[in-house]
Amino acid sequence: MICPKRETSKVLMALDSWKANLLIFIRIIGLLRPHWVPTLGAVISMVLSTGFALIVPWLLAWVIDTGLRHGQFSSLLLATGAILVTSSLRGLCPYGQGYVSQAVSNLVAYDLRNRLNAHLQTLSFSFHDEAETGQLMSRLTVDIEAVRNFIPLGLLRGLVALVTFSAVTVILFRLDWHLAMVTLICLPILVLLSVQVGRRLRPIWSGVQNETGALGTVMQESLSGMHVVKAFAREDFEIAKYEAKNREVRELNMGAMRLSAWNQPLMVLVLNVITVVIVWIGGIAVIGHQLSLGVLVAVTQYILLLGTPVRSFGYMVTWFMRGLSGGIRIFGVLDTQPTITDAPGAKALKHVKGYVRFENVSFAYGNGREVLQDITIDAQPGQIIAILGATGSGKSTILHLLPRFYEATSGRVTIDGQDIRKVTQTSLRRNVGLVLQDVFLFNATLRDNIAYGVARATDEQIIAAAKIARLHDFAIGLPDGYDTWVGERGVTLSGGQKQRVAIARTLLLNPRILVLDDSTSSVDMETEYLIQQ
Repeated sequence: MICPKRETSKVLMALDSWKANLLIFIRIIGLLRPHWVPTLGAVISMVLSTGFALIVPWLLAWVIDTGLRHGQFSSLLLATGAILVTSSLRGLCPYGQGYVSQAVSNLVAYDLRNRLNAHLQTLSFSFHDEAETGQLMSRLTVDIEAVRNFIPLGLLRGLVALVTFSAVTVILFRLDWHLAMVTLICLPILVLLSVQVGRRLRPIWSGVQNETGALGTVMQESLSGMHVVKAFAREDFEIAKYEAKNREVRELNMGAMRLSAWNQPLMVLVLNVITVVIVWIGGIAVIGHQLSLGVLVAVTQYILLLGTPVRSFGYMVTWFMRGLSGGIRIFGVLDTQPTITDAPGAKALKHVKGYVRFENVSFAYGNGREVLQDITIDAQPGQIIAILGATGSGKSTILHLLPRFYEATSGRVTIDGQDIRKVTQTSLRRNVGLVLQDVFLFNATLRDNIAYGVARATDEQIIAAAKIARLHDFAIGLPDGYDTWVGERGVTLSGGQKQRVAIARTLLLNPRILVLDDSTSSVDMETEYLIQQ
C-alpha cells in the first residue's frame, strides 16, 4: 500500500504566519500531556511566586497609610514581619518552578528524540535517498534543543508574564482606575514591539536552523570521505567549504542576536516612561489630596513588578521563535509517512520454497526517470540467476524491488506465487537475504556485526556463518578474535574482509532467498567461488 508523502513544513509555510505559529504552538503544548503532573507543579510554583510578589506592594500601601501616617508602631511591626515572610516564601517558589520546568523540558526532549528516531527508522528508502544526514542530525539535536528551551524559557516564562500582567491590571483598577487607564494605554506599545520583533525573528531562526543542518552535512561528508580528501589533497578546499558555511551560520546568528538585543532595552524604556508618567500624575493627585501616598507607592511598585517579565520579554520572544522554528522542522519529519507500508490484512510469509518471479515489472524513481521497463524474471528454488548489464542499467534496482525497498510502478513481484505487496515487510525481509553493494559495518565488534540480524545467535552459529563466508580463519587470527573492534564503518578491515562480514551477516539469517548485489567484487576469485558453493 502506498501512502502519500506529507510534509507539514510545506503545508504550514502556505498558511498565514499566525496560523502556522498557532498550529505549531498547540502541537508543542501537546508534548506536555504525558508529563502533566510535573507541569502542573511548575505552574503552581509560578502562581504562588507571582501571588507572593503581588502581596508586598499592598502591604507597603497599608503600612504607609495606616502605620506611618497614624504613628501605629504595631502596624509597622506587623507589616514588616509579613513582608519578610512573604518575600522568603517568594524566594523558595522560583527554585521549585525552575527545577520542575527544566525537568519537564528534559522529559519532553527525551520523548521527542526517541519518537523522532523511531519514526526515521520507519521511513522508506525514497525518503532517506533525498534527505541529508546533516539536516536529520540537526533535527535530532539543534531543533529538539530549541523546543526543550522553549518550554521553560519561552512557554512558562511567558505564562508568568501573562499572569503578572493580568493580576497587576486587576489590582491597579482596584487601587485607582485613572492610573490603571494610563498604564493600559501605554502597555499595547510593549505588545506591538514584541509582535513585530517576533515576526522578524522567526524566519531568521528558521534560516539559522536550516543552515546549521547544512553545516552538519558539510562536516559529515568531510569526515566520512576523509580518505578521498587525503587522496586528492583537498584538505584546504574542505576547510574553506566548512568555514564559508560556518560564516553563513554566524552571520544569521548575529542578525538574530542584534534584533533580540534591541528588543529588551526598548521594552525597559517604555516601562520607565510609563513609571515616570504614573509618578507625575499620581504625585499631582497626592498633592491635591485626591490619592493617598500609600496607593501611589503601591501603584509604582506594581508597575516596577512588571519590570522582570518586561526585561526578559526579549529573551522570551527569542526562545519562543526558536522553539516554533524547531517545531516546524521536527513535525515536518514526523508528519512524513513511509511510502511503503504493509497492506491491510497482510500476512506473514511462511514456508518459503524460493520461487521468485518478476512479472512485467517497470519502475521509475521519484523524479520520473524510468529505470526498468516490462522486466520478467523467473528464478526456481535452488537456481542461481546472474543479472548482467551496463553500469546504471538497473541491476541493483531489480534486487531492491525484491525486499520492497521500492515499489514497482507496474507489474508485480511474487515469491512462491504470493504477491510481495500482500505480505508483511518483516517476514519478507527475513526470507530475502540481501548483501548490499555498498557494505556498511557498525562501530562494534566483529561478532556484533555478524550477529546484527540475529541478536541471540550462538557462537556456533556465528562461526558457521563466518566459515561459509571464508572469514573464520581471518577472525581467529585477530588479537581479540571475534571480539575485535572493527571501527567506524569497518575502517580497520579491507574491502574484501568487509564484504565477507556482510555475507556472513546475511547468511546467519538463513534466508530462503539469497541476493548478492555485486558483493564479492573485492574478494579474490577462489574465495568468490567457495562462497558461491
